[in-house]
Formats: sequence, C-alpha cells, structure tokens
Amino acid sequence: MEVTNRYVVVKTHVEAMPSLSDFELKSESLKLSVEPGSKDVIVRNLYVSIDPYQLNRMKSNSNSQRSGGFAIGIVLGKEIDAYGLAKVVVSDKEEFAEGDLVVGLISWGEYTKIGSEGILRKLDPMGFPLSYHVGVLGFSGLTAYAGLFEVCKLKPGEKVFVSAACGSVGNLVGQYAKLLGCYVVGSAGTKKKVDLLKEKLGFDDAFNYREEPDLKSTLQRYFPDGIDVYFDNVGAEMQEAAVDVMNRFGRVAVCGVISEYTNTERRAAPNMLDVIYKRIKIQGFLAADHVNILADFISTTAEYLRSGKMIPVEDISEGVESVPTAFMGLFRGDNMGKKIVKIGQE
Repeated sequence: MEVTNRYVVVKTHVEAMPSLSDFELKSESLKLSVEPGSKDVIVRNLYVSIDPYQLNRMKSNSNSQRSGGFAIGIVLGKEIDAYGLAKVVVSDKEEFAEGDLVVGLISWGEYTKIGSEGILRKLDPMGFPLSYHVGVLGFSGLTAYAGLFEVCKLKPGEKVFVSAACGSVGNLVGQYAKLLGCYVVGSAGTKKKVDLLKEKLGFDDAFNYREEPDLKSTLQRYFPDGIDVYFDNVGAEMQEAAVDVMNRFGRVAVCGVISEYTNTERRAAPNMLDVIYKRIKIQGFLAADHVNILADFISTTAEYLRSGKMIPVEDISEGVESVPTAFMGLFRGDNMGKKIVKIGQE
C-alpha cells in the first residue's frame, strides 16, 4: 500500500527572521511497508512540537560541534525532524505494534519512516489529551521542571523571575515555582499575555517588557529584595538586567535566547563583576540532560494536572501546511503557551 506523504522542508538557509519563502511543502509517495530485519518503523504523525531552536539548525553556520550534537544543521530540501506524537502504522521493532501511540523524533510531515537508530518511546496517555504529551507532559514540561529543580535547586519562598513567561516553557516554570511557595514575576510582550499570567496562571505579578524602557529599573521595582532565580528564555538585554538585580548566590537557568536567534548583533553581556562577587551561577542546559528524572517529572506533573493545580496553555494549529506559519509566529511572539501543530486525526 502507498500513501502520499506531505512534509515541510527548508529551501534556503535562514539567517534572520524566517519567512514563508524559506519553506516548501513537498509531496512524495511512501510505501507503508518495512523490510524484515530492518528495525524500521513507519508512523502517522498526529501532533508535532514547534520550537524556536529549530531556527539555529537552519542557519548556514549551524554545526554540531557548537551545539554538542543537539541542534545539527538541517539539510536543505530534506525532512525536518522534531519532537512529536504519532501512531504506529507498521513496525519491524518488536517493542512497537500497529496502532501503538509513540512520542519521539518524527518529522514536520504527515508520515515518518524511522530507522533503527530513531528515538521513539511507547506512550501511555494516562487519560490526558494527546497534545499534553507534546507540551506540559513532554519536553517543554521537562525543561521547566529540570531547570528549576535540578539546575537552580529552587527552594520554597525564593524570588523567581521568568522571561517569555507566556511561552511553552515559561508559563510552566511560573506555575511550578508558585506550587513551591515562591514569589514569581514574569515578563511577556502583550497585555493579553500579562493578564493571563496574573489572572489565570497565578503569577504574583507580570509586566509587558515592550512598555519598559529601563529593564533594570523595572526589575528593581518588582524585586525590591532582589532575584534569587532567573529562568532565562530570552537572553540579550533581559539577561543583563536580571543579573544586575540578582542576590548573592543567585542562579540563572539559561533555557533559550530567542531574542538572539534572529539578530546576530544581540548578545547578552552580564556584568561579570556581579557574577563573581555575588557568586551567581549561570548554567545553560537541555532537557535531554535530565531524562533520568523523566518518571518523577511525569508523575508529579500528572498529579498537578488531575488536581487542577496546574493549567496547561496550548496554542494549536491544524494541518501540515500550517507548520511554516506556526514556526514564524514564535519569533513575532504570536503564541500563547505551547505551540503545536495537529497533523492528523487521532
């Protein structure tokens, strides 16, 4: 049996803000069969995660050495791998059977053929909507959880600042920190997002960074006693201002620097004397570094969701053709919460 597989590719290297002309929707015939002994699996993609880091893979100077093998450059015209959720169509791996739900590296496409070295994990939905397993119970959630509790060693009552707080990771960071009894302030780019953080997600306060000409003064206003933990999703001037206002032995978890992805001239330059004399820890990290706590993260977060203590915020587009627009929207700040594209029907 054959199907037509539609998938999104990059036509040219993307050095700054992505545009529709950088992408192409391709179609090709795909045989729904695998060779015995190949260990190949073919899946029908249901949900795919849309993440800013993919832009770094699209640049002409993308290299695996700088990224430690994580953000390996995308080959122009070829399928783009991304985290997502799918249903097994045919499998030569004994651990997967037709109809199984799986999460792992699939593609920005309708079907994915995954080789023996592919990264897949069988999924138990646990009664939650499938989209949760791409966001709050997926790598976005693990990133927030690991950054706070493994990297920053967050303690009850500490003062936490979260940038891009209405994004896929930031909104969860704030909710985890509040559940531990911390004081939490977030920054976002619109009044609607600020209102969501304060009125629905329980942040103690939030501000629109676009309306604040002096970020250091703004942070001093919201944190008169200083910042203990800064969860950085932005980089650039926001990181500099946060370090200026941090307390001694403060911790910075650097999850992403989205403001620097589209502008190579913008680079964070924190005051290193502050870093030294305040003994501030600044650590970059990846969720993949912390898969050892995956079971604890899932069980804890699932309980928070069931009890209503955590609220997932999702922004879902539909159809593989919407992937480029969804991706571009990340860099305009369009998304509210986790950006996902629903590729196929469950």
